[in-house]
Amino acid sequence: MANVRLTLTAKIFIAAVIVGVVVLIFYLNPGLLGKVAPVATQQSSNIPPIATLPGDNSAMPTATDAPPGCPTLPEVRIQIMAWNAQAGMIHATGGKQSVAGSAMCQKGVNLKLVREDSGDNQQAALVAFAEGLKKGEAQPTGGANFVAIMGDGSATFLKGLNDKLTKLGPEYMAVVIGSSGYSRGEDKFMGPAAWKANPQAARGGLVAGVLRDGDWNIALKWLGDNKIPNNPDESSFDPDALNWVNASDYIEAAQKYVSGFCADLKNTKTGSKEKKCVQGVVTWTPGDVTVAEQKGGLVSIVSTKEYRSQMPQTIIGIKKWMEANRKIVTGMLAATFESGDKIKTSDDALKQASAVSALVYKEKDTAYWHKYFKIVSEKDKTGQAVELGGSSVNNLADNLQLFGLATGSANAFAATYTVFGNVVKSQYPSLLPSFYPVEQITDLSYLKELSAAGGATTAPDLAKFAGDQKLRDVVSRRTWDIEFQSGAATFTPETTAALKALLNELVVASGTLVEIHGHTDNAGNAEANMKLSEERAFAVKLWLEKQAPSSFPEGRVKVVAHGQTEPVAPNSTPDGRAKNRRVVVVLGTSATASATP
Repeated sequence: MANVRLTLTAKIFIAAVIVGVVVLIFYLNPGLLGKVAPVATQQSSNIPPIATLPGDNSAMPTATDAPPGCPTLPEVRIQIMAWNAQAGMIHATGGKQSVAGSAMCQKGVNLKLVREDSGDNQQAALVAFAEGLKKGEAQPTGGANFVAIMGDGSATFLKGLNDKLTKLGPEYMAVVIGSSGYSRGEDKFMGPAAWKANPQAARGGLVAGVLRDGDWNIALKWLGDNKIPNNPDESSFDPDALNWVNASDYIEAAQKYVSGFCADLKNTKTGSKEKKCVQGVVTWTPGDVTVAEQKGGLVSIVSTKEYRSQMPQTIIGIKKWMEANRKIVTGMLAATFESGDKIKTSDDALKQASAVSALVYKEKDTAYWHKYFKIVSEKDKTGQAVELGGSSVNNLADNLQLFGLATGSANAFAATYTVFGNVVKSQYPSLLPSFYPVEQITDLSYLKELSAAGGATTAPDLAKFAGDQKLRDVVSRRTWDIEFQSGAATFTPETTAALKALLNELVVASGTLVEIHGHTDNAGNAEANMKLSEERAFAVKLWLEKQAPSSFPEGRVKVVAHGQTEPVAPNSTPDGRAKNRRVVVVLGTSATASATP
């Protein structure tokens, strides 16, 4: 059959017929139109709802630079570092400065948040504020009312600061009053996986970091717990110690590793110059993310996930001004703690805080600060699993625990302050020959006032341990000189100092499982020595749990008895037998983290 080709006139005629039939059908059946294509109901203009697609961050809120919401109140300035541990304070403020309807305004506080990563600049801001007070200004316009720093660096920070402030008078001293949160993983010591598997492999390594800073402290504690020397002289290289390249801040520390920074350093053993390149880094988020995304190859050797109580965000103010403005101080703390509670229970509250964080810090975006608030395990540029981020917020109950004001709690801040003050003192005795007693640089009256008013309405965030957890990944292994009465599990009077030092170290490392290993010499019966080593290790366990029950909950501490089976020295001499009568404390975690798919 031959093909039939329609003329243009025929095509137009057929199309017109079809359109006419369709129009006639809908004219006779008007309800049919709504079933085929629903008709929009008439309403006023509105903003369409957000359509969230997989992997789409458009649902994240965006903070605007709103004008102060309570400008008739005196301006209160706090300098803060870019850090998720401050999310509660940031949420309570609502913007760069207390916005209308914010928790801060409701508590009578016109708080202004100012990012400042330099400890030197923060010290200068408090000095300028105190000088204004000294001149008679009730509300000084210069400097800052408060600064917030990492608690483990507070001994060094407050020594230099208060040596200047006390010249104005003892009432101008800077003191710690509370904490808005913790680093809980993001501050870390990153290095090759071989260092994590065998800490002694870190000898001769070169690490980039800010010396005497909080993250440097993490590495120094790890070195001490594993009996590895530290080389405090950044101009030299000790093949038997961990060595350092100084950085101006945590971002530069990460970049020195990423860029493959090398330096010619003098070998302390040979005296010759050698080219050494950065192999590790101490940093915090976003520095750890930079390392993972731009180069990779490093793992988290130890962090504030394990050293859980090491790094509280620490709020510091001038004693004289705070005593004259108690209502403002308690209002600021109360608003911060209440917002901390909201973030603990509401992801929307965390998103709001993350939006303000991006605005205040002028770095990254809402989705970034939200994502890395909690620890994220993901693959780095080399495909290796690495943990990134991790912070928490504090409420009033957390503060009562932190400062030893809750029943059964140790003063974790005092432990942190003392442990790391002594670390810096040991490494730089000329820079920090001494530091102020912790009782002199803390004022807990504001927390006590809030507690008495019934503000602690929610439970504190304490580490929890299952009874069947087994220590698999070792963080550190250290022998402690804890002396016992001969042939007994009773402590000698001389061992009190060692026990207190052990307590402080384990309170700082409150995220770890603890194994206490008991050992004896070979004097006497082997079976009796096995029982004695167990009793001695158990005595240490009971002492720790009695001192600070909340830091040593059920399931955290386990006892392992070895008797005379693992001597570290010959039993043929008195000195050798003394070395074999020992307690070894092992810290670790129950499992290695795996990367998310």
